[in-house]
Amino acid sequence: MAASVRNCGAMPTQAEPELDRGKRFALWSFLHMFGSAPDLDVAFESEEDREAARNFMDLLAASEGDGES
Repeated sequence: MAASVRNCGAMPTQAEPELDRGKRFALWSFLHMFGSAPDLDVAFESEEDREAARNFMDLLAASEGDGES
């Protein structure tokens, strides 16, 4: 994760549960698209959420290769 993102506290850790699951996933998705997302095991406590993030990454990667703008 970029130092500026870590330093500003943009992505709470598991120890800081002030974001609900949906908001945490939305923030992680945004950071992922800009190459600054933390590792899945740091960002998400539950395996279900980590699997959803993996699915998101797969879908995003597949959409990048479809040739459409």
